[in-house]
Amino acid sequence: MDSRIKRTATAIAVATALAMPGVALAQTDAEKALEARVAELEKLVQQLSADQTKTAAEVATTAKVAEEAKKLPEPTVKSGGGEMLTIKGFIIGSLYAQDANFTFNNGQSAEFPSSEFARDAWILSGDVRNTRITMDFKGPDVAGMKVGGTLEADFFGGFNGTGAFSDEQPIPRLRLAYVDVVKGDTTFRVGQAWSPLFGNVPISPTHVAFPLGYGSAGDVGWRFPGLFVYHNLSKNTKLTFAAMRGSWSSPGSTLESQSAGEAGTPQFEARIDYSGNGWSTYLVGHYDQKDCRGTGTTPTACAGNGANDKMDGTAVEVGAKFTAGVFSFQGNVYQGTAIGQQFGAITQFGDISSVGGWAQASVKFNPKWSAHLFYGMEDPKDEDVVSSGNKRVKNEQLAVSTMYSTGPYVFGLEWMNTKLTNGTRAFDGSIDTSSIKGNQISASVWYKF
Repeated sequence: MDSRIKRTATAIAVATALAMPGVALAQTDAEKALEARVAELEKLVQQLSADQTKTAAEVATTAKVAEEAKKLPEPTVKSGGGEMLTIKGFIIGSLYAQDANFTFNNGQSAEFPSSEFARDAWILSGDVRNTRITMDFKGPDVAGMKVGGTLEADFFGGFNGTGAFSDEQPIPRLRLAYVDVVKGDTTFRVGQAWSPLFGNVPISPTHVAFPLGYGSAGDVGWRFPGLFVYHNLSKNTKLTFAAMRGSWSSPGSTLESQSAGEAGTPQFEARIDYSGNGWSTYLVGHYDQKDCRGTGTTPTACAGNGANDKMDGTAVEVGAKFTAGVFSFQGNVYQGTAIGQQFGAITQFGDISSVGGWAQASVKFNPKWSAHLFYGMEDPKDEDVVSSGNKRVKNEQLAVSTMYSTGPYVFGLEWMNTKLTNGTRAFDGSIDTSSIKGNQISASVWYKF
């Protein structure tokens, strides 16, 4: 555009010179044509100048609109108290085939086999109970502290009745409900939240609320009401402390806080996390004491090996994960005694000592495709198991899956194989064992929001 203006200006200058007084030239047809051309060029210059001014104004307006847009708050949902509410979660549907019945249930909560089907028998079914909704509340700053809270639910609360249509009507289940108060590097959490013992979580397209190995092959920890304190010691180090409600399976009503757990001490846990470039690790310790008299006066067999007055629950867990290029690895190992309330000892209640652990290797072929290999094992002490009136003495779980992710959607295929070993007391006092196996093949689709 600058060269055009220069040429136009030159033409104007020539025309002006030709028209100056004192220049004795006859106005020929060529001169008349030149004057017409000059007039046309003058008009063009005016138009170009106007366009340039308009373009600059448009650019300035666009920049101003963009700057104002940055100042606008993000879209939010306002609660009754004026807090900012973020709603998130996912919908998961799974189709699956099984050749055994599983505990804790079939489908998305299957962990270890409870009974084998007749030879060559399979069932084909579907499950949507992993579907979850989470509501995060962010409140105003109060006296220099940030306040907020979380409410989360899924649909593993059982089924609506026992009739022919009940399994199409799962009941919602409260998962998390807590209030956070944040002061500097410290967060105080009051309510129902995950115990620090619940650490790394295996990747699975189907087993989400009940992860692979959970309560069956080395993955332990549960949600309890209590006080939780999280403190960032440094950029890479975090310390967690929790004092949670005691819990056990007996005596009295487990729904009315009358068990040996509530009659004993709270559950205490401490955890330290450390992370580096592409890796992280943690160490957790647990202690609680059950009062086997419960809320009564007579000792019960809550200790498993006799009617003792007290029973201590202890556990130590170590977990880690790291990434190396397209590969990633994670897992944990634990040793615990009398922690059935934390899904230890293949989810058995008694004075049972148990060790367990799991590991998972993953490879990410590209941003969308990934594959995962899982193995977990739980091995309680046989004598402790049988003496406490239980029977599960060992469980092994293997799972292979592949997942495709695009935007908010995830598609996955998974094969899970589990071998459970049961033990019973023989006439000579020894322990006889027998095994049952179960397979599950599943296809799942997620929609994350």
